[in-house]
Amino acid sequence: MDKYVCLEHVELALDEVVDETEEYPILEEVPAEKNVTCEYCDQPATYLVSSKK
Repeated sequence: MDKYVCLEHVELALDEVVDETEEYPILEEVPAEKNVTCEYCDQPATYLVSSKK
């Protein structure tokens, strides 16, 4: 499970990953040149929240 999110929606994504996977999430910074948008709004994504790999 991967969620690209802006700074405003990081907490929401962390909660969703934990709720759905019951594992601790991994938080990684997204490079600006990747040019992806937040899954919850149209802001540029700052972080990638994912489940354990």
